[in-house]
Amino acid sequence: MEKFTILQGIAAPMPLVNIDTDMIIPKVFLKSIKRTGFGANLFDEMRFNRDGTEIGDFVLNKPQYREAEILVAGDNFGCGSSREHAPWAIADFGIKCIVSTSFADIFFNNCFKNGILPVVLPQEQVDLLMADAEKGANARMTVDLEAQEITTSEGDVISFEVDAFKKHCLLNGLDDIGLTMEKAKAIDTFEAQAATARPWA
Repeated sequence: MEKFTILQGIAAPMPLVNIDTDMIIPKVFLKSIKRTGFGANLFDEMRFNRDGTEIGDFVLNKPQYREAEILVAGDNFGCGSSREHAPWAIADFGIKCIVSTSFADIFFNNCFKNGILPVVLPQEQVDLLMADAEKGANARMTVDLEAQEITTSEGDVISFEVDAFKKHCLLNGLDDIGLTMEKAKAIDTFEAQAATARPWA
């Protein structure tokens, strides 16, 4: 998993509330357990008409937001079913940070396991970031995970809280497999000792 340290990027404003996981990646696309390839169908029903043409006024179809890496969203983002395909699609599209007033618990935890930083802030601070995101591609934000700060294009600094363990995992690019591999030496030692103590096993 890629390390998350400092992100400087375009922020896309998506003020809709209760964006659920089926809106993020509709169930019709859940045909693979690979983490890649889902970005093309992110927000599919909002991004595309039935004939496959783009819906021009959807934020991520607008030229200034096609390369967005930050999403400033409405309340209760990621609600609905617990599908991990939702953060897979977000990450595959290229979004690395989502800011909202609240997230569904399972989605929130799945974000960290897939290299995405979900940031929870009070409404007034989300409103400030939303207004900054609405300025378009020239208004780039900076998300500093180590310092736990978001800096707007105007230089306003907003601090955020993040669990220390989850922060450690993102800073070091550790998903569940990575965390296990950190203990590889201890695992090898245990297995060698077990083989000696119980050679019949």
